[in-house]
Amino acid sequence: MPIGDDTELDELIAGPEETHPGQSGFRLLDSGLDAFAVRGRSAVLAGRSLDVQTYIWHADASGRFLAHRLLEAADRGVQVRILVDDFDARAKNDKFAALDAHENIEVRIFNPFKSRRGFFGKVFELVGDFGRLNHRMHNKSWIADNRIAVAGGRNLGDEYFNASGNINFVDLDFAMIGPIVRDVSAAFDEYWNSPAVHPVADLESMDVEPAALEQLRSNLAAHAQEASDSEYARRLANDESVQALASGDWPMEWTAEYEFVADDPLKATLGEPGPERSRVLGALTPLIEGAERNAKLISPYFVPGENGTAILTRVADDRDVEILTNSLAATDVAAVHGGYARNREDLLEAGVVLYEMKPQPGEGGGSGFLGSQGTSLHTKALTVDGDTLFVGSYNLDPRSTSLNCEQGILVKNDVLAGQLEAIFDRQRDGARAWRVTLQDGDLSWSDGTKTLDSEPDATMGRRFQAWIARLLRLDAQL
Repeated sequence: MPIGDDTELDELIAGPEETHPGQSGFRLLDSGLDAFAVRGRSAVLAGRSLDVQTYIWHADASGRFLAHRLLEAADRGVQVRILVDDFDARAKNDKFAALDAHENIEVRIFNPFKSRRGFFGKVFELVGDFGRLNHRMHNKSWIADNRIAVAGGRNLGDEYFNASGNINFVDLDFAMIGPIVRDVSAAFDEYWNSPAVHPVADLESMDVEPAALEQLRSNLAAHAQEASDSEYARRLANDESVQALASGDWPMEWTAEYEFVADDPLKATLGEPGPERSRVLGALTPLIEGAERNAKLISPYFVPGENGTAILTRVADDRDVEILTNSLAATDVAAVHGGYARNREDLLEAGVVLYEMKPQPGEGGGSGFLGSQGTSLHTKALTVDGDTLFVGSYNLDPRSTSLNCEQGILVKNDVLAGQLEAIFDRQRDGARAWRVTLQDGDLSWSDGTKTLDSEPDATMGRRFQAWIARLLRLDAQL
């Protein structure tokens, strides 16, 4: 949808855009509160369009609140488009179909299941059609009036906005204004119109009913009222940064050197699995290989494989390479750690510096089959030579490279790169992360106060899961 000059966002943003011709403005959102506030506030200010693309949209407090904001916008006449991946959306068929019943809301589903209900139906279809259904859309973007966009690593749900009483993710987004927003919007349109995407009305026609919409409207309004009285709402109200954002104080760093890159939505059909499938990897590889001094990488699900390990070890031969990922105790997918562990010693021997994030103190390591019960790293970002950075949805793993659709933003700006380096340095501090080294050929973990010779704080169940993944060589699925 084209930009205009008749909405509150137009009035707020047109001026700064005009004073920075040919440039776009960027702001890092490393706070979950800020990330939630920008999405919610932009939905309130939007007067023309709201486009939302996400891998996961939880029906929890923050997810329902944002859905309520979109419904309110649609009631004002805003055209709302929602594009969700079906791996998560299938369980919420009725809710998405109800939203689609609104005359100003359209919902489309990426790579949908044919069976629309039931756990066993999903399992049987996965077994019978695994080759197709194994490819998912991992992209995340939020675009208001084609004037402001938010994109990065966050899905929509409590744990991504620091609102969960269980696990919370350390994550990162870019808030953006200027021509970059139209690039994000063009990528959204490419997905929206792709043959891989289907209107929910075609999948769930019987549920696209006005009565279902009114029932959902009532439920969302009740939840929104409940959320307004919550502890999270009080934290939002008392946070100075959030209040500045809510008042329209969105200081940005401006630059003309940027690129938004998104994988082809038909990535799954582009020949044999491999690095050539990924537009995002195609943009990142020369950036990393071209580092002159250093590269700092953050990847929660880090499975470099042979190719990635070879690239990183070549760079580390004469430049500084530091990587922050999850420890076995902190990761929410223990099996991924098994794929990472396969290459860990080779990276260390080549001089790569490895840090593994701890669960937050006092949170514990958790014993669930899939994840920790504390704080887990979810940021996907890197910085090179102190002047260029990347923030996106892409993990340094085979799934992001060959199986899932991904996206991200590359920006050359030393202030933003410095901010990301500060985030990296803060997260790899001994209070938050272990430094992994080789001592006489054996792995060692140290936080500056103590040194351990085995995976810190990891339960036997987690160690077994990682061992099985490593033994079975499941790297291609991780």
